[in-house]
Amino acid sequence: MELMARYEDNHFDLAIVDPPYGIGADVAKNGSKGQRDYYNTETWDVKPDKEYFTELQRVSKNQIIWGANHLGYMPSSSCWIVWNKENGNNSYADCELAYASFKTAVRKVDIRWHGMLQHDMKNKEVRIHPTQKPVKLYEWLLMNYAEKGQKILDTHLGSGSIAMACHNLKYDLTACELDTEYYNAAMKRLDQHTAQLRLI
Repeated sequence: MELMARYEDNHFDLAIVDPPYGIGADVAKNGSKGQRDYYNTETWDVKPDKEYFTELQRVSKNQIIWGANHLGYMPSSSCWIVWNKENGNNSYADCELAYASFKTAVRKVDIRWHGMLQHDMKNKEVRIHPTQKPVKLYEWLLMNYAEKGQKILDTHLGSGSIAMACHNLKYDLTACELDTEYYNAAMKRLDQHTAQLRLI
């Protein structure tokens, strides 16, 4: 909220956010390898209040909001994004939903993402956050809903996947993360990614 208060109306062209859904992800018993040892005792999974969404819509011309089916407060929209995680038979959700403010139809993207199983098994992403999303998913969003030169906002950086996608596709990203350890881990992940690209 402090970050968004710095900006005038419609400063950002697109906000792509993945806020906490309030579904207990902070106390889940399925932390992925590499996540913090005290993951099961965290209390960060508290969904934002209505004021957050009002402010998000003020500072951005369009929004893509993951988990909006859990969050409420969304205006009606013809455009929802369905991410099919292709994760097989298990207790996890088959898909995740994102509200989108665009005047287009519902769209589906298929990107495998379940623990050790990922869309690109030769170049697997290191999981550092319990609700981490793949870089490829953010790249798909940018390629389908953003235009070159646009300013992107993310209010919940988490694992930094969006930062890597914005770097890959050359988008200007403004993002914040309140948790110092997750922020540092995301910056390390981004630094390693950009260093690898420089070597290539």
